[in-house]
Amino acid sequence: MRLWSIHPKYLDAKGLVAVWREALLAQKVLEGKTKVYTNHPQLIRFKKTENPTLYIGTYLHHIYLEGLRRNYKFDRTKIREFDTKIPKIPVTREQIDYEFKHLLKKLSKRNKTLYMKLKKTKNVRKHPIFYIIEGPVEKWEKTNY
Repeated sequence: MRLWSIHPKYLDAKGLVAVWREALLAQKVLEGKTKVYTNHPQLIRFKKTENPTLYIGTYLHHIYLEGLRRNYKFDRTKIREFDTKIPKIPVTREQIDYEFKHLLKKLSKRNKTLYMKLKKTKNVRKHPIFYIIEGPVEKWEKTNY
């Protein structure tokens, strides 16, 4: 399960579809509707919120909006609930940079055109559900990318 902290605009088609599917799975896990992945490290930051299903739904909503921008046909009705005005979740700048470098590595193999475009990026944007704090890459985050 990979729930990117970087803005979904950076993901190629394969990455965007994958994060949509994986976030839908995360939503089921957080709703208690599956017995798999219940202790997956990627869910820690959502579990720490006062309403994990609302937060993962809001995460999904932003993925949906990026899909809409690209004319993808993600099914919005699969998002149980969302609220774009909820307090944001902290993420470190180092985590954002780590994930972006990891994405570039993937893109250098599967989408060279996007790789060439993105490798010039100076200030990587975060997914809209997060806000930036100082600190290192979370140990649990580093092992899942």
